[in-house]
Amino acid sequence: MWQILALPESQLCLSAVLKCGQSFRWTSIGSAPNQEYRFCLRDRVVCLKQDATTLFYRTILPLSQPSALPQQQIAEAETLVWLRDYFQLDVDLQKLYAEWAIRDKVFSSGIQTRFAGIRMLRQDPFENLISFICSSNNNIGRITKMVQALCRHYSAPLLSMPDPADPLIEVQYHPFPSPSVLAAPDVETTLRDLGFGYRAKFIQRTAKMLVDTHGSADLAEKFLAGLRNASTEDAREELLKFMGVGRKVADCVLLMSLDKKEVVPVDTHVHQIAIKHYGLKGSLNAKSNMTPKLYEEINTKLVTVWGDYAGWAHSVLFTSDLKAFSTHGVEAAETTLPTPPPTPSPLKRKGGVSDQTSTADLPPSPLAGRTKRRRTTEAAR
Repeated sequence: MWQILALPESQLCLSAVLKCGQSFRWTSIGSAPNQEYRFCLRDRVVCLKQDATTLFYRTILPLSQPSALPQQQIAEAETLVWLRDYFQLDVDLQKLYAEWAIRDKVFSSGIQTRFAGIRMLRQDPFENLISFICSSNNNIGRITKMVQALCRHYSAPLLSMPDPADPLIEVQYHPFPSPSVLAAPDVETTLRDLGFGYRAKFIQRTAKMLVDTHGSADLAEKFLAGLRNASTEDAREELLKFMGVGRKVADCVLLMSLDKKEVVPVDTHVHQIAIKHYGLKGSLNAKSNMTPKLYEEINTKLVTVWGDYAGWAHSVLFTSDLKAFSTHGVEAAETTLPTPPPTPSPLKRKGGVSDQTSTADLPPSPLAGRTKRRRTTEAAR
């Protein structure tokens, strides 16, 4: 049974937040107006859908867990607590948009209407760290496939669920694997065989470093979560110790799972936005070498414009500039980003999250190639 939470799309837009390159494990089922999103935690699958004023949610437990009404009610209450934390619903997003519109003409020109409801997720730090190690020189579609493959190979399916559009189709849902599983010596070879390339070594070494240093998967995950209480500089310093983690990946983790709301991850895409709209010097049609000095200059400039929640504002502008979102919200607003002075055509970014991205709209539904009941299709959810 669906539970109801009064929440307008201006506070949370699922179709944007869950597809803009923050998290890579949400499954989209069906199409509007009945589109449903599913996510696999370690003990349940959370299902979401929404209309203009309401967020609907439900909890699916494994068959091995009690399904009596009191237990289900407890599970739904736990899911609501998780949702409030994961989507950071204590933050008034409409108020932030209004503040950004005062500080920034880009927001006041139509962004706040067309791209409403884009908020920052508060993800599991280990999953977030591994996902963004995968993001190096990559795009949203390929990162999604890699993260899903990681879950399918290293995490047993929690449960299977039918596709609401076709009850004969079932999908298996896998939680994210633990650090101890990914620390095993043979993980690097397997991930290379799966197409992870040089990232395979980074993933295995990072997981091993966590487990070797902290003694167990639970303690390793507690260490990462504990960085939420550290200063931004100290937390960044700890993240940069992991193999495959540079400044941009570290800043993504700081922003998306460690509560550092002011952090703005910078890549060439963000650099182009800063040149077009915020007066930063540079060429729109030439790729710049992202030196530490330039990175800091861009970050400082954007924090000055957007304030304490600069990382959140960055996510809105980042999403608005992705090719996959070129028609998003056109019914809500006719205007888009203000037209800059005439310049040569900038390099196009086609839907990725990293410096080298040059391809990819959002990936097709993981139900592609699906099979009938008794032959389940796996989805890393």
